Amino acid sequence: MQRRDLMRSGAALGLGLGGWYPAALAHHGWSSFDQTRPLYLEGRAVAVRWRNPHAEVTLELAQPLRLPADLAQRPVPAQMAPVDGPALLARAVLPTRRDAHWQIELAPLGRMALWQVPQIQPGTALAVVGFTFSEEKGDALLRAEYLFLGDKTYGLRSSPA
Repeated sequence: MQRRDLMRSGAALGLGLGGWYPAALAHHGWSSFDQTRPLYLEGRAVAVRWRNPHAEVTLELAQPLRLPADLAQRPVPAQMAPVDGPALLARAVLPTRRDAHWQIELAPLGRMALWQVPQIQPGTALAVVGFTFSEEKGDALLRAEYLFLGDKTYGLRSSPA
């Protein structure tokens, strides 16, 4: 099948899925990310897409971006998935790339509701620890493991334990 035919069949499939085709293409599973090197990002939401397959935030990074001295000591909530939160926070580093904006993939809306995450609005200050692509190649995209909003921490890999 030629590329043109693949594109047409993909578009037709997208119409049959109620327009979910572009969103499905944008969705990244955990295996797409380098989970050996957690990154810490902090800033303000400049755009928010509160929809499935997962909520997304465009984050404008704080300048200068700094790793909080207390990050490794922050309490993290228990999740159904086996995540060693304290060890993950202790390994978190700042990104080496200098993008001013990052796309943050949060969790599906159903999971966000289970965690009782309030809907993020543009202008909201937040921080995340999560994963990007190996060697930070590709888009400035981070899959959030932990979301920090105000004094609350939300685990986003799975449902609350």
